[in-house]
Amino acid sequence: MGEQIIQHSLIRTLPEIRQAIEHHEWLSFAPEIRPGTVKAANNDIKPLYCSRRFIYPGNDRFELNFINYADAYGKVPLVKMLIIGHIQFGSPHPVAEGSYELDYTADEGFDITILHEGFVQVLNQAPAGEGLNRWELNVQQNVLHKSVPAFGLKADEFFKEYDLIYLMNDFLFNGSRNIDGRAFDKPENRPTNLQIPLIKKK
Repeated sequence: MGEQIIQHSLIRTLPEIRQAIEHHEWLSFAPEIRPGTVKAANNDIKPLYCSRRFIYPGNDRFELNFINYADAYGKVPLVKMLIIGHIQFGSPHPVAEGSYELDYTADEGFDITILHEGFVQVLNQAPAGEGLNRWELNVQQNVLHKSVPAFGLKADEFFKEYDLIYLMNDFLFNGSRNIDGRAFDKPENRPTNLQIPLIKKK
């Protein structure tokens, strides 16, 4: 049985991957943990807890609902992001046969909703980016083409991640976050390992 699963994954080509992901919804089946980009006072990397929901509508487009939590069990949501844009497939990735480089570019939409009152207060104490409204609890704000320093967004560039993709049966793997907290913001920072998979919604 195990050998059949491995052989199934080995025949994945880019056209097959496109066909497998398009018009489907892919979900985190449990809260995920990853190294955060923010460091503690002692320079230790803080953990980031999150969940993801990807939809690939076709025509090399994606929609991502990303929720960041304050706790490991996903009981205290902090912020929700709706990110919409395009994907671009690249070369085969060496992490596993049948995996490929995949770039995500948020060139269609980027909305942020703050879900925790304490986080609202923290954000409103920081300098506001140009064109932004004050943050309000559970109020969605469009940040496309706007600078939002707290989220690493710049007005003059689209948010982009240099990632990877690998499929096995009903599991979709993106790249595991770099253990030193580096973002996937450059080709040289592309991940080298597989993250906890998303499962296809039936």
